[in-house]
Amino acid sequence: MNDDPRPLAVFDLDGTLADTAHRQHFLEGAKRDWNGFFAAAPDDPPLAEGVALALGSAEECEVVYLTGRPERCRRDTVEWLSRQGLPEGQLFMRRDDDRRPARRTKLDILRRLSRSSEVRMLVDDDELVCDAAELAGFTVVRARWADPSEALKAAQERDGRT
Repeated sequence: MNDDPRPLAVFDLDGTLADTAHRQHFLEGAKRDWNGFFAAAPDDPPLAEGVALALGSAEECEVVYLTGRPERCRRDTVEWLSRQGLPEGQLFMRRDDDRRPARRTKLDILRRLSRSSEVRMLVDDDELVCDAAELAGFTVVRARWADPSEALKAAQERDGRT
């Protein structure tokens, strides 16, 4: 049960709060370097629009983070969120061995969250995640403030890695 009675504002990280452009090269080509991709995440610049929305949402909502990053990246991710001055909140990550598409893993977690709290909105840049969440009845804010990356899109859907 949620101790905070406020509704939840659920935020994705990559492409929503974190600018991953500097590490996209790790996903290009036939041989993707996942270790390099995730190792570079602590150097992600923040996306001003996403950060502002998270800070504003914290006035009325409990902020929760929902990422396709694997669990092994938890420490780096928590430290990055803190360095950006983002609100404290629960962080839901993909199990290290979970290769399901992001739209499935994230929808499963959203449904679980909605059993004990009102999910006011999901903020995500992945169109397939957004489509699935809207179809399931969730309010979605599509994060379209970062340059889209075909390599990241393929990683989210086909490889089940982020």
